Amino acid sequence: MIRIFNSLTGQKETLQPLQPGRIGMYVCGDTVFDLCHMGHARSKIAFDVVRRYLIFSGYAVTFVRNITDIDDKIIKRAAERHEDIGPFTERYIALMHRDYDALGILRPDHEPRATAYVPGMIELTARLIDKDFAYVSPGGDVMFAVRKFEPYGALSGERVEELSAGERVAVDPNKRDPLDFVLWKMAKPGEPSWPSPWGAGRPGWHIECSTMSEALLGTRFDIHGGCMVLKFPHHENEIAQSRAASGDCFARLWMHNGFLNIDNEKMSKSLGNSFTIVEALKRVRHAEVIRYFVVSSHYRGPINYSLEQLTQATAALERIYSALREVEPAQPAPVSQYTQAYRAAMDDDFNTPEAVAVLQTMTRDLNVAKREGKAPLAGQIAAELRVLSAVLGIAQLPAEEWARLRTPCVEGDVAPTAGADDGAIDELVARRLDARKNKDFKEADRIRDELAAQGVVLEDRPGGRTEWRRA
Repeated sequence: MIRIFNSLTGQKETLQPLQPGRIGMYVCGDTVFDLCHMGHARSKIAFDVVRRYLIFSGYAVTFVRNITDIDDKIIKRAAERHEDIGPFTERYIALMHRDYDALGILRPDHEPRATAYVPGMIELTARLIDKDFAYVSPGGDVMFAVRKFEPYGALSGERVEELSAGERVAVDPNKRDPLDFVLWKMAKPGEPSWPSPWGAGRPGWHIECSTMSEALLGTRFDIHGGCMVLKFPHHENEIAQSRAASGDCFARLWMHNGFLNIDNEKMSKSLGNSFTIVEALKRVRHAEVIRYFVVSSHYRGPINYSLEQLTQATAALERIYSALREVEPAQPAPVSQYTQAYRAAMDDDFNTPEAVAVLQTMTRDLNVAKREGKAPLAGQIAAELRVLSAVLGIAQLPAEEWARLRTPCVEGDVAPTAGADDGAIDELVARRLDARKNKDFKEADRIRDELAAQGVVLEDRPGGRTEWRRA
């Protein structure tokens, strides 16, 4: 049984799907006005692993991750660049896909864009007005009346009576109460707008997730996820408006990933320590290094991004790939001790550090089996190691390809690939083999030295073949 820490109740709960064998899962996506950073990567990888493990466990998962393509930040940034919002957001959506694809993050089953669901947001807002949970302010904005939703604050632990205006909430003379939040904004000159019963305007931020999750998963679904920073006010507001409108329970389990620190400081653009995914990929051997780094920490805890951590992740992947070389995969045992230990770790609130420890044990045992000449056992372990690693999105390259990757990747690459001079290296290796066959060992040694100067290591194998890898 899979047990998940429910942020709403503060304890681990057994996953009991609303529909047997099926999981509906909604994860908050990105506001597309800039390049994705490592904080985005941490969150998206965490929930990608959750999704992969649920599928591995036999569930049919419907995974929804939205895109906010209309927002104050988007309007401001597009205006600064003298661009129309449509082409502006399309470009950043394409860049987001590029970065997440490079990290091996699976595309969602549904990726709704806010601008495509505006009619649904208007309808949901009208329902809230009809039920007296919302009102039209003197300025024309539609506001949600927070104090009318009695359970407000249950997710974040924020007490309504302790929330003070001007600190955690915005002061607005159009609000009946400083705690109230906007559902529909009246249009300002030059801004995109849609017609509504309350005049031309655009939706508030919080209403979009309630609308899209209801449209794609229903008024109740299994899991809602997102970064810890979204717990208040975004997720708290989602719960209030969704439950008030439908009378249903909305999401049954809430999952929140922890923060990303940079060299032991919280990542922040104001501190100048915010790394984009592109910048991070330029500093590693392969995108799998970033995934290994992320899954080496529990999704709920903080994680520290540093050169030392990336170096350790690279070394750990090197050990796995080195063990997988020259092994003919066989059928893994149906239920081995490794899979049992791995499942026990992942069933316990997706404890990826413990799952990684199982992979490290398998790597050690694989090396022992190879040294002792136990080829069938080595093949079984190697096949099982590949299967279990796939759930974490690591160790999926051919071992020989990993050995040839550049370290680090060349400036300007999005995802590291085999070196541009692979063909030239193959030609030199072939010339060296010819020299050895002709007993021209001086020439063979010269070619080896030339390759070594380029950071290429040769490994002579039985049968007269030679393999190479980058040092």
